[in-house]
Amino acid sequence: MTWVSIIAMYFVFWWLTLFAILPFGLKTQDEDNDVTLGTVSSAPRGPHMLRAILWTTVVTAVLMGGFFGITRGLGYSFDDFPNFLPELR
Repeated sequence: MTWVSIIAMYFVFWWLTLFAILPFGLKTQDEDNDVTLGTVSSAPRGPHMLRAILWTTVVTAVLMGGFFGITRGLGYSFDDFPNFLPELR
């Protein structure tokens, strides 16, 4: 796997992880009983993007480390993944 492929996979993993992490730690205005006039009560209380970006980077680094360990350390590739499932004939 080339460095370009590794960077591309990190980019894809990072965006998928970002959308998975965004809802965690989110407090709505309704939970704080401080709804700003003109907004819905389910709107976020305040910005938490920096925290989400930092957590996304950490989780993605762990995922990429695991992926790298499986592919480089154990010698598996994408072609081997279908062989892990039993044949259902």
